[in-house]
Amino acid sequence: MAKSKRESWDLGRFWQTLNYFGVIPFLKKNSTQRSLEQSMDLILVVGATGGVGKRVVQNLLANNYQVRALVRDAQRAKTILPESVELFEADITISETITPKLFENVTAIVCCTGTRVQPVEGDTPTREKYYQGIKFYLPEVVDIPEKVEYEGMKNLVAGAKKYLKSDERLIFDFSSANAALKEVWGAVDDVVMGGVSASSIQFLRGRGIFSGNVSTSNNGGFASVRTRNFDPTLDLSDYQGILLRLEGDGKRYKFITRCEGKWDGVGYCYSFDTIYKFTQSVEIPFKQLIPVFRAKTVPEMGAFDPSQIHSMQLMLSKFEYDGDLNPNFSPGLFGLEIESIKAYGKKITTPQFILISSAGVTRPGRPGLNLAEEPPAVRLNDQLGGILTWKLRGEEVLKQSGLTYTVIRPCAMTEKPGGKTLVFSQGDTIKGQVSREAIAQLCLETLTSADLVNKTFEVRETEENGQPEPISSRFVGLNPD
Repeated sequence: MAKSKRESWDLGRFWQTLNYFGVIPFLKKNSTQRSLEQSMDLILVVGATGGVGKRVVQNLLANNYQVRALVRDAQRAKTILPESVELFEADITISETITPKLFENVTAIVCCTGTRVQPVEGDTPTREKYYQGIKFYLPEVVDIPEKVEYEGMKNLVAGAKKYLKSDERLIFDFSSANAALKEVWGAVDDVVMGGVSASSIQFLRGRGIFSGNVSTSNNGGFASVRTRNFDPTLDLSDYQGILLRLEGDGKRYKFITRCEGKWDGVGYCYSFDTIYKFTQSVEIPFKQLIPVFRAKTVPEMGAFDPSQIHSMQLMLSKFEYDGDLNPNFSPGLFGLEIESIKAYGKKITTPQFILISSAGVTRPGRPGLNLAEEPPAVRLNDQLGGILTWKLRGEEVLKQSGLTYTVIRPCAMTEKPGGKTLVFSQGDTIKGQVSREAIAQLCLETLTSADLVNKTFEVRETEENGQPEPISSRFVGLNPD
């Protein structure tokens, strides 16, 4: 019998693959630490161009969060916020503008919006008013407090309840073909074992397109794309699995991830079928990942460890496991279009919605209250359209939503530098001042604090410089609502 002709092996492509993934020690590439900086949670900041909001945005970016800003005027926002912030133009008082796209991939919301009043800090007051013999500057209310503080909160909370996905974490978003993403993924085909299959990943039409030509010549039969090793490793121990959003070609593929950094080490695999030209979500529970080495199962390696994820890979192979063939494999052209890779199934133990409200919201109309001793916002509540009354109604909307939340009620906010000792209280009795800088920093801490879930509190500053202390100790004694 005549021997089948062996196809020419591409030594240059073999060398390029090893070089790209740093397999050759003296040509080792830098790690992909930069590529995963943007895989942190995506936070939606409402009121992002205001005094607190813009500081919240800066703090989030400095801590490697992704930020989406809900703004009324995107052109104006571009002059205030960094370019890396994703702008979403909407108005919370207009329900039609609060669309599912606003909440896509968002894991938490920080709401710093509020009724616009004039003059703002630094402007010359335009109107004076005497109340119980005391002169006040009465700002002009630009918005209607009921529309912003109450109706707006209802619109925003309704959308968050329906579309917020705090139990997921976005790892790779292929809708944005940024330079860092292109530096992470590369092809690993059967050229590494003498085969001639060829594949690549391209970023087109808002997707990562893994495509090529798989061949069984030269005893080959697989094509794949793989990430460079993550540094630091990816810790997904709080989640239950991986969620792929993709459109396939009817073939059966493998998802492979590793909890060791070896180039030719054990991979944990999951096979999945696709439907031709149909967008689908593929859930991959960590407990169903199979330890495999060169297409042979190695059960002695034990269960997958999601706290030490070194890399990820997508593969089309003629083999399943332990000599079995892929039932939906055929050589030739193929294409898999990936929209996103996420982790799913996190138990929600932190706030999904942080609301910046105001101290004094429960005081208007409180029996026995001495108005002369209250801050101007309380004394002038009626003249300002019931702004505190409607803020309280907005709080109630959030508390009844079923979302995990934290309501922060600052005392009168100033432009002074932060760094002072903060005083926390409940019962809405404290008075004083607090810097916007301090409130923005408090929002950042609250995002990861289980101690503040479903709690409402007031906060002010003292004149003393604050001392760093563990966040868990700062909120001892605050009672849940």
